[in-house]
Amino acid sequence: MNALLIFLANPGLWQSTVEQSMLLALPALGGVISERSGVVNIAMEGMMLTGAFFAVVAGIAWGNPLLAVVVAMIAGAMMALIHAFISIRFRADQIVSGIAINIFALGLTNFLKDKFYGTSDVPSLPDGAHLPFVNLPGVNGIPWVGIVSQQNVIVYVAVVLLVGINILLFRSRLGLRIRAVGERPQAADTAGINVYLLRYGAVITSGLLSGLAGAFLAMGIVGTFNTGMTAGKGYIALAAMIFGRWTPLGALVGCLVFGFGNAVSARILTGSSLLWGMIPYLLTIIVLAGLVGRSSPPAADGIPYEPGVE
Repeated sequence: MNALLIFLANPGLWQSTVEQSMLLALPALGGVISERSGVVNIAMEGMMLTGAFFAVVAGIAWGNPLLAVVVAMIAGAMMALIHAFISIRFRADQIVSGIAINIFALGLTNFLKDKFYGTSDVPSLPDGAHLPFVNLPGVNGIPWVGIVSQQNVIVYVAVVLLVGINILLFRSRLGLRIRAVGERPQAADTAGINVYLLRYGAVITSGLLSGLAGAFLAMGIVGTFNTGMTAGKGYIALAAMIFGRWTPLGALVGCLVFGFGNAVSARILTGSSLLWGMIPYLLTIIVLAGLVGRSSPPAADGIPYEPGVE
């Protein structure tokens, strides 16, 4: 019991929890926007991985972290555009499209890694290309509160986005329209709302946020690119979104749960059995097993829109 209390009292554990939670929150927020508009998005894993790769490529080439983040977000948005085009224009099965995007992203990044850097590992980011940490003045010395004062800049960006997206979805006309096309697209179309435009925009936004998460992972946590480095984080973000019942604040709670599991796993793995690495994925299975069938997604989520067809 003493050992457990000492373990839980370690500020480093909670700093890591905040970091991992915000990493998951970015794609989870993107998933909320996409699915609120009626498009299922399980392709966040591939969007994150693509963003991570191009962030490192741009960081190595130009040494500018801001520019690298922009490149990563564009890369994620391009993958999202493919998913949106297949799902909305061709009305394909959105689950199949998402899985295909994830497989394609893994193959694409592997191919480009070998093409750009040969069979060797991708070099580490040069000095100055890493995403910076931010110290909040006057907070460092406060017990426990100080864990949020020395975080990567993207953590604070994620918090701002969380608040902004919650206001957007539930306190703005645009948010009302996004939710309308995800619940009753035929009625929204009759009211003059462009269902296709809003769904394209929502899916592409999810790609931008997933690409930002990939940049955070590669440039703020790992410092380079490794094959398959997202390691299921996009799927865990999807689980957090379902856990949160397709709301930004609910998704945050799910991300905190899974972020804590990731942080515990990372600390126990140091000099221990790799079996402890299963903790985040076991949490995902347990949460989904308990919630599937009990949570209700938007009424038109995953249903391709055809004008005139209820």
